[in-house]
Amino acid sequence: MKPKSRIVNIPVYQPGKPIEEVKRELGLEQVIKLASNENPYGSAPSVQQAIIDELSQLYLYPDGGAVELTAQLAAHIGVQPNQIVFGCGSDEVIALISRSFLEPGDETIMADQTFSVYKSNADIEGATVVEVPLQQGKHDLPAMLAAVTDHTKIIWVCNPNNPTGTIVTEDELVTFLDAVPSNVMVVLDEAYYEYVVAGDYPRSVELLERYNNIVILRTFSKIYGLAALRIGYGVGHADTIRLINQVREPFNTSRIAQAAARQAISDQAFVDDCRIKNREGMEYLIAAFDRLGLTHFPSETNFIMVDTGHPGMEIFQALLQRGIIIRSGHSKYPTWIRVTIGRPEQNEAFVQALEQTLQERQATV
Repeated sequence: MKPKSRIVNIPVYQPGKPIEEVKRELGLEQVIKLASNENPYGSAPSVQQAIIDELSQLYLYPDGGAVELTAQLAAHIGVQPNQIVFGCGSDEVIALISRSFLEPGDETIMADQTFSVYKSNADIEGATVVEVPLQQGKHDLPAMLAAVTDHTKIIWVCNPNNPTGTIVTEDELVTFLDAVPSNVMVVLDEAYYEYVVAGDYPRSVELLERYNNIVILRTFSKIYGLAALRIGYGVGHADTIRLINQVREPFNTSRIAQAAARQAISDQAFVDDCRIKNREGMEYLIAAFDRLGLTHFPSETNFIMVDTGHPGMEIFQALLQRGIIIRSGHSKYPTWIRVTIGRPEQNEAFVQALEQTLQERQATV
């Protein structure tokens, strides 16, 4: 059967290598995965108990509207329930937005190095993708604004940005939103929102009262530690969320995911603890990079991107041989790698392996 012509050349998303595969391929007993920005501290014990309690209900379909979870989340972040849509991860919400609003002939704007799912979904819908280069790893909002035409439907702003970890500030974002035409949607992807410590980070939910054209994306996959359960959400104007809900499948989030997310919201002490530990790990890695003379982007996430000065894929392979999985292969940053902040012992193992790798590379020059 012949597929639609526009999907033939869409690349398949490449996740970080799984631990089990690396162990099997390389014959290693111990492998540390610092590639997929997962929370190394897992999920809260109370969340794990909520999952266990839900196991007796597996024969029942989930609540198609996630009514209880929606009400709890709405109260937590300060919006109305009809302003929230849930998805199988925020990835699905991205797909639902694209399905709802993009069609052939439309244009959509994004950074040239950002979360790849924006582009793949735009390609599926036949929209024209306009990529604006990052500046020092950060969204160039003036250039993105200059790229807006009468055909522009959606602008994607990943904040903090993946893979660079950088943010746009509230002042920068408000200036941008004031200038964007009101009929152009601005999607603010805040998957790493809970990790941010910068005081000038946008208070995006509050901005919903001023701008009807923004949609905020967040997830339970990162700091909440529920990546395996695939649950994320979008927040926006009620009319926009209603349209997105019209193309959502009725049972797109499971009973277990909903139960886990409800308990996760209730356990903010765990979230706060993970944020503190993550920042401590970030500071440890930054100090190590400074000692090694390596340039890095300022990050407000649970990962950091660093320039090794050598081809990133070679560093990736060398670290893999030492049982450390990271990410590389960023087209605009060929000598950079991205590493997730792990537990202290994992961070120490990564730094030791990286230093040994760089010393070996230097010896061959």
